[in-house]
Amino acid sequence: MTEYDTTTSGRQAPQAAAAADATASQTQQAAAAPDTAASQGPCSQATVAVLIPCYNEAITIAKVIDDFRRVLPDAAIYVYDNNSTDGTADIARSHGAIVKTERRQGKGNVVRQMLRDITADYYLMVDGDDTYPAEAAPAMLAPLFADEADMVVGDRISNGAYYQENSRAFHSFGNNLVRSLIKAIYGFKFNDVMTGYRAFNLVFAKTLPILSQAFEVETELSIHAVDKRWRIVEVPIDYRDRPEGSTSKLNTFSDGMRVLFTIASLFKDYRPLVLFALVTVVFIVLGLIAGIPVIVEYAKTGLVPRLPTALLAVALVFVGALSLVCGFILDTVVKGYRKQYELEVIKAHEDIRKGKAASR
Repeated sequence: MTEYDTTTSGRQAPQAAAAADATASQTQQAAAAPDTAASQGPCSQATVAVLIPCYNEAITIAKVIDDFRRVLPDAAIYVYDNNSTDGTADIARSHGAIVKTERRQGKGNVVRQMLRDITADYYLMVDGDDTYPAEAAPAMLAPLFADEADMVVGDRISNGAYYQENSRAFHSFGNNLVRSLIKAIYGFKFNDVMTGYRAFNLVFAKTLPILSQAFEVETELSIHAVDKRWRIVEVPIDYRDRPEGSTSKLNTFSDGMRVLFTIASLFKDYRPLVLFALVTVVFIVLGLIAGIPVIVEYAKTGLVPRLPTALLAVALVFVGALSLVCGFILDTVVKGYRKQYELEVIKAHEDIRKGKAASR
């Protein structure tokens, strides 16, 4: 796994053909149809879209937009307002962002709609709470420009910045727990799973099936990238805590349970044979615990006085065997889906190449 330091300047994105404008008319026009981050210039020019999901971030959204406009002057900046009541959308619009509204509550719903609406060569997704430095954007995009990664993760953990700035102990515990589970299940060690600072290319974005509704979307993104063997690069960033007056929308326990449920659900979807094999082992062990005394007694006396226990042992072993059969069947189904997904990715690459060639 490659790491890029945020002090590396990276490769600057070429001039984007159409940048966001501060006027209300352009904002209204952008809201009327699915967006293309840049569509008027030569197709050889790479376009970057900065995606900012927001819910009640009036205190910080102006600074976030201004910072990314300064660092990435040619990028199109999109703010998706998720039913804010504090004027976040108006502030974002006044600072030149293209603003849209997503009525379905939850970050997962917002990210799903963003990727449906917006087309760009590269995407940079960041929270609107001013906890992630815009100065790290060139380093985040550099592995994508160099075609060394499909998804780049802004790593708050490895340089100690997150632990220094974030005083909520359970957040750190939850992040470590999720990292450990993903390492145990999928064999990939993330430094930071729950970060909201990510970048990815067009094919990754347009073939990404997002099912999450809320904050578990980061976990889903990470597991999807590992399971589908996308190239992942982590870039250390200087995380900072929210400014005074800005409050987190993350509920440590309820959202933490959502994340754990997502891991379990995706474990079933992506690794069914491993999951059902574990279930098989549990049932067979329980069956042996119940059945061995019955077998020993039968060997000594030729009698089965504890018939209910014997039946229970047989049932447990049978359920274990049935579970293993289910695992094999579902594993075959999943492998078929993976093959189909790979064909869809190849088709997406070919469509992009054809589109670029046709526009030349």
